[in-house]
Amino acid sequence: MMSPAEIHALLRTRFGAAIADFVQPSAGEPVLGIAPAALHDVCLFLRNTEETCFDFLRLITAVDWTDRFSSVYHLYSYNHYHSITLSVDLDRSNPCVCSVADIWPAANWHERESFDMMGIVYQGHPELSRILLPLDWEGHPLRKDYRAPEQYHGVKHE
Repeated sequence: MMSPAEIHALLRTRFGAAIADFVQPSAGEPVLGIAPAALHDVCLFLRNTEETCFDFLRLITAVDWTDRFSSVYHLYSYNHYHSITLSVDLDRSNPCVCSVADIWPAANWHERESFDMMGIVYQGHPELSRILLPLDWEGHPLRKDYRAPEQYHGVKHE
């Protein structure tokens, strides 16, 4: 089992400046910042490297920080019983990052939910489309600047 600090050091050695310092929140596990362009390579490395062997993607979620978005990845290794959280900051005006659905098939549904609710585009996703809302829905309801429509198909919003 590797500690988050050891995983961070391994990633820094392999990927250099694409790996930011990790942040230890007051509750929960440390978060490693990853440059968007390096995300796919970092995730492939974390899954395929024997020391890390992150074979399970627990969750992908998104955060609206008002000035930017983050796509957040919670990983776990059943072989080593360790976990880590990765975070990728994205430009609010063009929130795009590569898909990791080819690395962990479960990412397919998680990325679709983040796309649907926050508008993050996961490039290379096999079928990036709405998963919770109707296909003709406008906007992304979990964004802080979202305004619900006054009505939808003749039904007024109360």
